[in-house]
Parts: sequence; C-alpha cells; structure tokens
Amino acid sequence: MKTRKIAYLGLLIALAFIFSYVEFLIPVNLGVPGAKLGLANLVIIVALYTLNDRDAFLLSMIRIVLVGFTFGSMASMLYSLAGGVMSFAVMVLAKRTKLLALTGVSVLGGVFHNIGQILMAIWVLHTPSLVYYLPVLLLVGSLSGVAIGVLGAMVTKRIQKIVIW
Repeated sequence: MKTRKIAYLGLLIALAFIFSYVEFLIPVNLGVPGAKLGLANLVIIVALYTLNDRDAFLLSMIRIVLVGFTFGSMASMLYSLAGGVMSFAVMVLAKRTKLLALTGVSVLGGVFHNIGQILMAIWVLHTPSLVYYLPVLLLVGSLSGVAIGVLGAMVTKRIQKIVIW
C-alpha cells in the first residue's frame, strides 16, 4: 500500500471517529432508540467512492469498533456492526449496478443500516415487537441518507480530482 493511500485511510478513520464523537455530544431524541443523522457515514460513503471496496469496508469496521469501545457498549457495538455490515453490502451492490447516483446509494445505506440494527436487536433480545420501530427508523434513515448523500457527492467530486494512487 502506498504511503499516500495509508495516510488518506488514516485521515478518513480519524475524521469518522471525530464525526462520531460530535454526534455523541449532540443528543438527538426522536423517540426511537438508534435514530441519528449518522455523520460518520459521510466518511464511509466518500471512502466507498474514492477507495476500493476492501479498504472502505476496513475503514467502516475500524470506525465502528473504535467508537463502540470509546463511546458505547458491547451491545451498541454489536448493533452497529450488524447495521454497518448490512448497509455496506447493500451500498456496494447498489454502486456496482450503477442504477443509482451516490445519493441513492447513501439512502439505501441509511435504510439498511437501520434494518440491520433492528434485526440484530430482535435476535439478541428475542423481541419481535421491535419491528414496530422500523417505520420511524426507515424514515430517519432515508432523510439522513439524502443529507449524507448530497454532502458525500460534493466531497467525493472534489477529492477525486486530487487523489492519485
């Protein structure tokens, strides 16, 4: 791996960690646990479009583990890992089909992150009624996906001009 790429990956990890911290400091109570903007996902979507899939996935998993150990609990890390893996897989598939723009891919990522978290919570807690949170989480995931997607498209456009591996 080239030095520039390693430095870029380190920068993205630090930025995702900082965005997660900022989001941790700003409590948003939408009445549903887990509903948030997902600022760190801006970094993940930019990585998905400026790095290869393996490096972007590595970035996503490192961020989730670091944030889980620093600001969360093992349970929150487990839910985030489930959401992160499902979200990333769907975003990679959507990106490869080239049917959606970056913002559409981001919306799918936000929606499937919430689906992954709910499925993990249902499995861990043995509480199928948690599915009732899903409509609100899907709405929040869609709205945050649009916001993150629009910002991600602007950032990616600028970064792709300067990133040379």
